[in-house]
Amino acid sequence: MFERITIDPAVMGGQPAIRGMRFPVRTIVRMVAQGMPAEQILAEHPDLEAEDIRASLEYAAAVLDAETYLPLAHTA
Repeated sequence: MFERITIDPAVMGGQPAIRGMRFPVRTIVRMVAQGMPAEQILAEHPDLEAEDIRASLEYAAAVLDAETYLPLAHTA
């Protein structure tokens, strides 16, 4: 399902990474969350491809669907 996402205990301690590279999925998700445009991510990290960014976001969404949510402060 996630062909571009790999998990290898010998790479990044088994963190989900992009295509076996030492580039964690969470780093891409964090860059997008902080407002970095995909074009800038790709320009600063030439080994990445646009599909890697999409795959990272899809993987993060799937993890949220499958996991317990972090506790959040209640709003009034």
